[in-house]
This record gives sequence, structure tokens and C-alpha cells, in this order.
Amino acid sequence: MNINNKKISKDKFFEIRKEVLEQWPTGKDVKFNEGLKFMENLPEEKNFAIVLEKAKKDGITLVQPRAGVGRLDEHINLLKHLQEKGGADLLPSTIDSYTRQNRYKEAEIGLEESLKENRNMLNGFPVVNHGVKSCRDVVESLDKPIQARHGTPDARLLSEIIHSAGWSSNEGGGISYNIPYAKDIPIETTLNYWQYCDRLAGLYEEKGVKINREPFGPLTGTLVPPSISNSVAVLEGLLAAEQGVKNITLGYGQSGSMVQDISAIKALEIVAEKYFEKFNYEVELTTVFHQWMGGFPESESQAYGVISWGSVSAAYAGATKIIVKTPHEAHGIPTKEANSEGIKNTKQILNLIQGQSFPKSQEVEEETQLIISETEEIIEKIYEIGNKDIAVGIVRGFKNGILDIPFAPSKYNAGKIMPARDNNGAIRYMDFGNLPISKKIQKIHKNLLEERGKYEKRKVDFNMVIDDIYAVSKGKLIGRPEIKSNKK
Repeated sequence: MNINNKKISKDKFFEIRKEVLEQWPTGKDVKFNEGLKFMENLPEEKNFAIVLEKAKKDGITLVQPRAGVGRLDEHINLLKHLQEKGGADLLPSTIDSYTRQNRYKEAEIGLEESLKENRNMLNGFPVVNHGVKSCRDVVESLDKPIQARHGTPDARLLSEIIHSAGWSSNEGGGISYNIPYAKDIPIETTLNYWQYCDRLAGLYEEKGVKINREPFGPLTGTLVPPSISNSVAVLEGLLAAEQGVKNITLGYGQSGSMVQDISAIKALEIVAEKYFEKFNYEVELTTVFHQWMGGFPESESQAYGVISWGSVSAAYAGATKIIVKTPHEAHGIPTKEANSEGIKNTKQILNLIQGQSFPKSQEVEEETQLIISETEEIIEKIYEIGNKDIAVGIVRGFKNGILDIPFAPSKYNAGKIMPARDNNGAIRYMDFGNLPISKKIQKIHKNLLEERGKYEKRKVDFNMVIDDIYAVSKGKLIGRPEIKSNKK
């Protein structure tokens, strides 16, 4: 097996780096020391890691949208609008689909056509084609920190360019940017790719420049049980920490059950801190809450309801930042105006809740402990089957279904677990597949789903799952069957 959880030596890193920078002509403009100097001179308010650390200390939840277009001028104008009109605290640069698949030639053609036709022909910002100078123009044109958000299995060249340009945060990981996104890429391959990305961030840290790394928490975004997403988040956090990353944001995608969402963020922090301490990693940990990642209602009014509900949950959970959705989610790529409205809606909710706390709740305490127990059982098994090497354990875990992500396209994912909501809307396991979850916990899930089945007078089966997948887009959380009238 060509993988282990050991820090890449500098000699090995720079040997690999030569090949990475030769993948596309803009790689020649990446100069580590020059990029380091630029990052050192950035004001603190433009450094993602520093801004997150301050927010956590102050108990504030920051707001960040998703956004990106192909042309440099329009991309800057878009982000300026979100910063000034929307009031975003943190700014994204969503990367185009060609770049995510390392298809730089096709991205170049799309960029050329965008300039020729005077309209955007790409669904994101092609950082590799733009290169260091243009990416640096983005940083210098704005007042807030920039993060790359993408979905790239091999983000090595992308990472080199963005960090050299002064982008101080990079989203992704060897699991979260493979299994939910790709079909034919071995997990071992992407773990190696992302160890490189993390080692690069670690090298900046060694020189005193803070770089934030954020694994993608929601995974497939479709009925993902919290212990699955939390397990993946913690494992990717540990992989990053081994490579020298010091500032890590672990994420979670909204389930819709407020009790479960608050509990999941609390459990994520508790488990992550436990394992960072266990393996002697000094990490500044923050959390991100992703507003609803599934289907949205077509009605703008209903969409604002979904956005607001996620904002309330994120605030009460104490997440360090929240990734915002827009009222146009059901219709495709949102306008900058719609994106700004989503930000303002979220910030209004956060402002109203500021200073309040969710009442002490036995339900939250019990749910938090349940998620902690499930997550630790999974992580401990990964550690065991990897013979104390987490990277090896992850590869073996996916092969054996010990790690399993629902509804993922990857052929390296078992796809045996089946989730559904219980009678209160929390996501439970209908089928545990090969997850290493104790019989005692399995019984809890079974009883909760059977309680819903009795309430709805139907079997706990796949039809319940299908109903739950489409429920929010139809204006409700739980996929209740329609009650047919007996009247003629």
C-alpha cells in the first residue's frame, strides 16, 4: 500500500513539487519564498485563519457565501458586491468544473470564449489558468480573506497557486473531495494528493504564516448521519495535522433537526479535540455549519424559511462560521443580488440570536453523547485496522465498508448504509452496513425508526428514505406519506 500517515519530508515534497508545477504553464510563476513574503505582508484582516481564531474567541458566527465566475474582472466585482452589499465576513472563490478535474486546456478554452463572447462560459473561477498574478489581484481588490472552494481530487497545483497569491484558506480533503465527487479514483491516490496540499500549508506555518484548512463536511449532503460526517471530518483533520497544519476548520451539513444539528457540532468539537490531544497535535480548531445542502423549495419565501432555520441552528450550535445558501437554490446558479440577500437574511438571524443560548436540554445532551459514541467507535476501528496508521486504516475502512458514505458515486465506497429520519426529524441508520457500531446503539436507531413507522402506519423501508430525500423541496422536513381522504 503506497500510503501512510507520516509527514512528507522536505526533500520528498520538493521533488514531487517539480512535477506538480509543470502540469500547466502558470506553475512556473509559483515561487514559494516570494509567495511567503506576500503572505507575511497581508494585513491580519485578510488572513482567514486569524479572522476565524478571533471570531471563536469572541463567540461570533461569521458568514460566508459560495460564489465564482470565470472572468477576473467579473469575479472581483461579484466578490466586491457580496462584501459590500451583502456584508459577507469571509469570501469564497468557487472553482470551475474543468479545473476540478485538472482539465486545464478546456478551462482555458472556456475562459477565452468568456472573453470573446463577453459573458461567463464557466461555472467558477479557473485559478490555474489565471495564475498567481490574477489570483493576487483578487486578494488586493478586496478587504476580506479569500478561500478556495472547489471539489478537486488532485488540488496540488491549485493549492500552490492560491497560497502563493495570498489566499489563506483551502477547502477539501482526500476523502471529502473524492468519495462524494468522483467515481473511479482510488482513495489511496487522493489521500496522497491531499497530504501534499496539507504539507504545503504546513510549510507556510513553519515560516510563521497561518493557513486555514477546511475538509468538506457535508459530503454528499443527502441524509448523512452526523457520526459519518464527523468521523470523516476528524480523520481528515488528523491527516492535515500530521503534515503540519495548525489551523483547521471542521464542518457539518445541516440535518434540519435543531436538536441533532446543535448536538452534532458540539460532538464534532469534543471528539476532534480529544484526538488532536491524543496524538499531540497543536491545532486551532474552528467549526463550520453548512446551511441545507439538499433540494430547496422553488418559492423564494419558502427558501428563506430554510435559510433562516439553518441560521438559527448554526448560531445555537456555536459554529465559528456558516456557509450561506440563497433563495434561488432551486433554480440554478444564483445572481449576485440573490446571494447577497441570503447573506443579509442569515446575518439578521445571527444578530437577533447574539447573546442568547439554547436552553439546557436533556435531548441535546443525549443526542450529543450518542453521536460521540458512534463517531469514536468508527475512528477507533479505523485506527485498529490500520495498525495505528490512520491513512492505512482509511483505505482499508472504505474497502471493508467500515467507512461508508450514503449516496456517494465512488466505486470505492460500499454504499451499504441506508439513512432515514425518525419521528422527530433526526437522521438515523435504517441499515448500518458494515459500520462498527455497537448492538446497543443499533437498537436505539431501530426503535426510533419503528416509532415513526407506527406513527405513519407504514413499514420502515426504502420508500421512507425516498420520501425524506425530497421532503424539504416540498416544504417539510420529514417525508410523511400523504393522508388520503375517504370522502368521495
